[in-house]
Amino acid sequence: MTRDVIIDGRPIGPGHAPYVIAELSGNHNGELSRALALIDAAKAAGADAVKLQTYTADTITIDHDGPGFRLEGGLWQGRTLHDLYREAHTPWEWHEPLFAHARSLGLTIFSSPFDETAVELLERLDAPAFKIASFELNDLPLIRRAAWSGKPLIMSTGLATLGEVGEAVEAAGDVPLVLLHCVSGYPTPPEDSNLRTIPHLGKAFGVAAGLSDHTHGTAVPVAAAALGAVVIEKHFTLSRAEGGVDSAFSLEPAEFKAMADAVRIAWAALGRVHYGVKPSEAGGRDYRRSLYVVADVPAGAPLTAENVRSIRPGFGMEPKHLPAVLGRRAARALRRGEPLRWDMLLPEAQS
Repeated sequence: MTRDVIIDGRPIGPGHAPYVIAELSGNHNGELSRALALIDAAKAAGADAVKLQTYTADTITIDHDGPGFRLEGGLWQGRTLHDLYREAHTPWEWHEPLFAHARSLGLTIFSSPFDETAVELLERLDAPAFKIASFELNDLPLIRRAAWSGKPLIMSTGLATLGEVGEAVEAAGDVPLVLLHCVSGYPTPPEDSNLRTIPHLGKAFGVAAGLSDHTHGTAVPVAAAALGAVVIEKHFTLSRAEGGVDSAFSLEPAEFKAMADAVRIAWAALGRVHYGVKPSEAGGRDYRRSLYVVADVPAGAPLTAENVRSIRPGFGMEPKHLPAVLGRRAARALRRGEPLRWDMLLPEAQS
């Protein structure tokens, strides 16, 4: 049995509705006021938490234009890593007001640290958890440093082999852990999602498993919830039309709310293995098929396919008894519309 992970007092696990995280990333477009508005909108859209990314361009890369430092293909074609991260980063001096604002709304806030100094900053802010991004999953010293805090870890597994995930899990030690299946394609085609990995991931490592999603729309997260994902993380923007480094694969507030509502409905619909009458079916058995007299039958006359049929409602004998009933004789006069019962038939010896 997978144990629950508790983040900021909220249990996360198979017995609870999916934990919905709004990833703000760089969609603040370099404006603190916009970052604060994103937090307001995430709260209104039903997020359980908002997540930041804590780095600077110089802590995540170097300012260099040599081989490998300029992006080829995709959304950020032609940009250098340093230039992209300089635009996308959330300034460290913003973290304290962002944390304070989210907490004033009763909204959990935490972040992805990308180096040891980021972990230290987030520890000072008493972040209730750390998120390890997919591209950092192979940075085992970073994972060990974050785990050393004792805080729960959420780790995304994009790009990683099963063996690499195992190394990251080992580095995390015994801290509470959630693994997120992730495809690090921006955006991810739905057919690349391979959502059946989610339950396998949880079973392989004995931990709670969820999804960090980069597809367009909401269908894939809802499908993940139906497969038992305990966390759904999705990028969040106020408006794709207004741009932002991650806006192309982010959800706007109304879309995010629709997703959050839908994944919780999908989780509720999973329920448990249960046969028989459900509460919403109360009284429904009365309108199943059963055996009825459909034409008057004189006392002593035989029952035939013309005077007894399987029809609705369900107050008569089960239809499975029809072969045994046909040919028997009526113990009394039977009226059209009567539900058939055994005591309305003569014993077989008298039929």
